[in-house]
Amino acid sequence: VQLVESGGGLVYTGGSLRLSCAASGRTFSITAMGWYRQAPGKQRELVALITSGHGSTTYANSVKGRFTISSDIAKNTMYLQMNSLKPEDTAVYFCNARTYDDDYWGQGTQVTVSS
Repeated sequence: VQLVESGGGLVYTGGSLRLSCAASGRTFSITAMGWYRQAPGKQRELVALITSGHGSTTYANSVKGRFTISSDIAKNTMYLQMNSLKPEDTAVYFCNARTYDDDYWGQGTQVTVSS
């Protein structure tokens, strides 16, 4: 499975961005996809997750009500709509895909929120 993120950039506090993650390869084997982020000097953390079957979603408490994860199965693409962005959302955002026996990662996209 190959993953390519896009959509990062620089926004000001309160702004919005939409990240995209295009999957290719053995996409039929994906059981869940998610967005993680890593800020400088911090560990990578889960932002949001969506399952392939029921489309169940999970969010980090810090982004609930502001971020929305979704997927377009026909396009093999996952999205993260980020609203009401805060400086503490600044990080490199990574796309992740899980299969029964492996984890796959994209190269990451930088999101910077300036006050």
